[in-house]
Amino acid sequence: MEWYWALALLLGSIVGLMAIGTPVALAFLAANIAGAWIFMGGGNGVVLMLDNGFGALSSFALIPIPLFLLMGELFFHTGLGARMFNAIDRLLGRLPGRLSYVTVLGGTGFATLSGSSMGSTALLGSLMVPEMQRRGYSKTMSIGPILGTGGLAIIIPPSALAVLLATLAKIDVGALLIAGVLPGLVLACLYVAMIWGMTKMNPEAAPAYEVEPISLGAKLWLVFRDIVPMSGVMVVVVLMMLYGIATPSEAAAFGALGVILLAIAFRCLTWAALRKSVEGALKVTLMAYLIVFGSATFSQLLAFSGASRGLINWATGFDLAPMAMLLVIFAVLLLLGMFMEQISIMLLTVPIFFPLAESLGFDLIWFALIMLLSLEISFTTPPFGLLLFVMKGVAPPGTTMRDIYVAAMPFILCSLVLVGLLILFPWLALWAR
Repeated sequence: MEWYWALALLLGSIVGLMAIGTPVALAFLAANIAGAWIFMGGGNGVVLMLDNGFGALSSFALIPIPLFLLMGELFFHTGLGARMFNAIDRLLGRLPGRLSYVTVLGGTGFATLSGSSMGSTALLGSLMVPEMQRRGYSKTMSIGPILGTGGLAIIIPPSALAVLLATLAKIDVGALLIAGVLPGLVLACLYVAMIWGMTKMNPEAAPAYEVEPISLGAKLWLVFRDIVPMSGVMVVVVLMMLYGIATPSEAAAFGALGVILLAIAFRCLTWAALRKSVEGALKVTLMAYLIVFGSATFSQLLAFSGASRGLINWATGFDLAPMAMLLVIFAVLLLLGMFMEQISIMLLTVPIFFPLAESLGFDLIWFALIMLLSLEISFTTPPFGLLLFVMKGVAPPGTTMRDIYVAAMPFILCSLVLVGLLILFPWLALWAR
């Protein structure tokens, strides 16, 4: 079977199953079983596919996810997170859309400490979306910033995906991590500008509400009582990872323990809060792992059928100028990211794209950052971006996938603007050299 027919069959079956209301994980699983039966030799192929899927779940990059999810759930159910964000909200006064700004600032910080996009999205989604929607924020203003800042974990160090990409491409790991700092901050600023623009165009998307004026002394007390202890946990976790004191999974465990100790100190840790936190973390973890399982087996099936390699070879087989070829590579990565998880994309494309980039004369650190940005965008690209489904798992009842898709679009645009800036001004990625 030609690669394009194989691709059409596999993609079409998944889209068709989702169109009739099948959950995405089950749609992937059903399509994978049918595809394995067709392309991998019947029952033995199905068994091999399932074995490969379980192997993908043992990836070290996935270990911090449940721990950071537990950390986020504890922040939420014990009320510690609400204390911190309410304090920041009071400090910002009557700034329109201030909770969205708080989300970008908090999300950038948490992305830095966690290195896990799914963990960051789950934390902020469970913590901020219900509060913003209770205060009348539109779904775009409440969900969109979280989806955007969740993707920052991919390019802001410490980033597990950046380390893995550098290892696969045989480039300097430290140079790639440092290269992501300035673009990550630029992207956060673009998000802030987007929020400001949306509040100007539609003030009702983030309605103002009364905030009691407070004195300077009260502001300082709020900072030291409700902000410093909670943010201190995040800073300690970051330092532990940056200085090699602990691995990301160990740092995540220390972070969860730190939140528990803070909850005890503030006398807000109850058995009910602990039980809800564990249940919430377990539910989202299982959902995320099912998506990863389905995506990983699907990517292996695409590789086995020849569909993914045929797509890449077709896209890169044209005689184009270097920048035009870069745009083709970027488009291929986005397309693959719509229905494959990021580690599988890297494993599949790095052996082809990096030699091609080197032959075109691209700086490989700069090219690796462009690739990371394409993965960041694909995390929130409809219809199969992983962060979209993580958000669906933690969003308030009544939130539809269409709401999430619409909310993601402005922040995808910001990421595309950053890609354009990196192409025009490569020093943004190479500033530390």
